[in-house]
Amino acid sequence: MKRFAKQAAVLLTSMLTLGATSNVLAEKRWDMPTPYGDGTHQTQVARSFAEEVTAKSNGKLTINIHSGGSLIKHPEIHRAVKSRQVPIGEVFIGRLGNLNPIFKLDNIPFLATDFDSAEQLYKASKPELTKALAKENLILLYTSPWPAQDLYSNKDVKSLADLKGLKMRSYSPTTSRLADLMGTTPVNIPFSDVAQAFTTNAIDAMITSPSTGVNGQSWDYISNFTTIHAWIPKNMVFANKRMFDRLDAETQQVILTAAANAEKKGWALGRKLAVEHTNKLAENGMKVSEPSDQLITELEEIGSTMVNEWVAEAGESGRTVLKNYLEKM
Repeated sequence: MKRFAKQAAVLLTSMLTLGATSNVLAEKRWDMPTPYGDGTHQTQVARSFAEEVTAKSNGKLTINIHSGGSLIKHPEIHRAVKSRQVPIGEVFIGRLGNLNPIFKLDNIPFLATDFDSAEQLYKASKPELTKALAKENLILLYTSPWPAQDLYSNKDVKSLADLKGLKMRSYSPTTSRLADLMGTTPVNIPFSDVAQAFTTNAIDAMITSPSTGVNGQSWDYISNFTTIHAWIPKNMVFANKRMFDRLDAETQQVILTAAANAEKKGWALGRKLAVEHTNKLAENGMKVSEPSDQLITELEEIGSTMVNEWVAEAGESGRTVLKNYLEKM
């Protein structure tokens, strides 16, 4: 009996040691799915974040980037992080608009049309954004903006009448609503399919950043680019809070510091690429035009409608966010 008890104790100790080792190993590697390819500045920012965490955590944590939807497709990344299928991920904020109105705010047109105002809107909305993620056991790490959203088409657009009846690419609930208000038909198309959609006439126009156009070589299938600067959307990187909380305090701080550095880099790159990529579209033969006064007036009216609709949906918290933003402008 004594021999059996001793063997059982050794076996139990071995099992506990193996379990502890497995937990440590599980925490040493985080797989991070991102939706965009390696050529985008968003993925470059994500890689710099991952490299800083890996380098400064003294071997406690390695973050591996899986770009271009190679591990998990964009529509599934949020759910995958929430369910702990992966501990961390990146999404375009506006894609989550059906979950909470605060995510829709990121795509409201003509509310924040330059980087200074976009930063103020982010500061005003960040507490509610953080709160919405916390309800799903997620923690916001950083955001990174795209350049302003502009209009791509295959003809000159001087007013909304020039767009009436066309098929407009949409990629979030808010952009679908915008397409409706512009008199176009929204068609949900992932950017990976945009080139084919244009060449097969599945869509006739889209609103997206100059960076997205450059990354997709849009000059091969679109002729016109109108700088309407409708809004400045963001990506966000977030982690599952339970998995974050399992890390020791030192490693948590490494992540938070790397996230703050990534956010600074992302915002700086967004400003820089807005100019560089607009110029590159022109250099490759696209007709780059400023919007007419009539087009801007019509689009701003749509923006006002969408702001009012958003406030009605978001309620008191939405009014507070908007009030805090406008007071800083």
